[in-house]
Amino acid sequence: MEQVRQIIELYYAEITIGTLVAFFILLALYLIAEIRISKIKNRYNQLVRGMDGVSIEELLIENGNKMVKLEEDFSQLFSKVNSLDGKFAFSIQKIGYIRYDAFGDMGSELSFSIALLDEFLNGFVLTSIYGREHSTCYAKPIKDGKSPYPLSVEEMQAIDRAIKGENINY
Repeated sequence: MEQVRQIIELYYAEITIGTLVAFFILLALYLIAEIRISKIKNRYNQLVRGMDGVSIEELLIENGNKMVKLEEDFSQLFSKVNSLDGKFAFSIQKIGYIRYDAFGDMGSELSFSIALLDEFLNGFVLTSIYGREHSTCYAKPIKDGKSPYPLSVEEMQAIDRAIKGENINY
């Protein structure tokens, strides 16, 4: 213990200066840390308080409620879309069209047959035959791509074009 006391007496000035330097370094580090913590606290308070005084907790709860509502809305939309998909299958989706001369002496291809079919190849074929004296228009039902009535070549071509989805040539 005596040796420690002698060392302290001998190096008293150096020990005091070293202690003061260490103190000022620690004080500077403490002040830097306090400034950083203060800035972080200010940012945190702004985040929690919000710009309009609304807390982040309230915002999160509100957004959570909105998310639940959106999930319900999406569920309803998906069920409506599925319902519409089922109904859409029975709408006219396939169209086949052909123009032709019903009588060799006419010209201008004023007669036509048009097939209007749904996804299940059900629908009808509409035919209009144009003549100099009169015109006739009639429809024949189509079920599974076939008709219970005899079909003309042009009607069969219109049905075939509708089924194959070929481009319509005017």
